[in-house]
Amino acid sequence: MTAASVPVVTVDGPSGSGKGTICKRLAAKLGWHLLDSGALYRLVALAASRHHLEHSDEDALSVLAAHLDVQFNADNAGEGVQVILEGEDVTRAIRMEEVGRLASQVAAFPRVRDALTSRQRLFANAPGLIADGRDMGTVIFPYAPLKIYLTASAEERAKRRLLQLQNQGVGASFDKILQDIQARDAQDMQRPVAPLKPADDAIIIDSSQLSIEQVLDEIDVHLQRLALA
Repeated sequence: MTAASVPVVTVDGPSGSGKGTICKRLAAKLGWHLLDSGALYRLVALAASRHHLEHSDEDALSVLAAHLDVQFNADNAGEGVQVILEGEDVTRAIRMEEVGRLASQVAAFPRVRDALTSRQRLFANAPGLIADGRDMGTVIFPYAPLKIYLTASAEERAKRRLLQLQNQGVGASFDKILQDIQARDAQDMQRPVAPLKPADDAIIIDSSQLSIEQVLDEIDVHLQRLALA
């Protein structure tokens, strides 16, 4: 089975829209592989910091991205994925706000994106792949039979992130989180290479007023329509 013949469902959208949770649940339900492309850019950003590389050095970052020593260990319940960088569990470290900000900066470099493109496409293995990211449907898997663009208002996404941090015992400001989300949206949507946007044939779902189950139910309708589930 060639990569192009492996069924792929892409789920793109801005930070905090619920992509991660939805994709983990879909992959567990279908028994498919999972690609968290955002984690790859976060890993490049984190590895650059640990190797004392400048996050503005495209040459060094592209070499780092091409040789990234990383493993993803998924559970069978759709609850989480353990991320191993150079032998160390960095699952929580890559979710820090500063790493996310640097990842958005790193992702703007064409050569970094080129270095990670082929690596991302290698995740497309039988029986299928759920691909979570920002350019999965537009650039990485343009042939995917089902493309979802999951979004939510910036205010709702800021509320979700604040609650997540509070549950982790981390103090945070709603206004600061909202500003960071809006700044990251602008950076992701306005970058010249692979900007964040829905694919022309994407199904757009606004999750602002929807529960996780409601989003999954809506996606399931399209999976059934395309005989993917």
